[in-house]
Amino acid sequence: MKKYKLHTFNTTLEIIGINPYVAVPEAILQSIFEDAGKDKGPIPIKGTVNDNPYLQTLVKYAGHWRLYINTLMLKDSPKRIGESLTITVAFDPEERKIDMHPVLAKALTENPDAAAIFETLTPSRQKEIIRYIANLKTEEKVKENTAKAINFLLGKDKFAGRAKP
Repeated sequence: MKKYKLHTFNTTLEIIGINPYVAVPEAILQSIFEDAGKDKGPIPIKGTVNDNPYLQTLVKYAGHWRLYINTLMLKDSPKRIGESLTITVAFDPEERKIDMHPVLAKALTENPDAAAIFETLTPSRQKEIIRYIANLKTEEKVKENTAKAINFLLGKDKFAGRAKP
């Protein structure tokens, strides 16, 4: 298996809108593009933020490539704007498939209208719903949010801040 170069750099945590991020130096971006075999679309990466490991995706927004720093990567990241960080980053070729939680799968099977709408969603929107449910910590929250997801698909409720599928 090919090993991809791990890059290290120091930077300052910035924010755009409500999203903390760091800018990746151009030379490092070019190396990652070369490893990924592309310089368009989301690019899966892995590394560390202040020695804490992460899996993330590099994305281009408003003309600039950004590494968004969520609270799993850096505790209280929105409150830490301006802080100096040590970042490591490398292209990550591993597939990031998230299995659908059995409760969600069962609910879609039992609700053919919701399942039909789910199938018309873009792959990224489907993945967003699957990931949201899969990452919940308790069975109670899984059941509660699966019901919300089904109602969302049927146009009856909001889900994860969205009003319509």
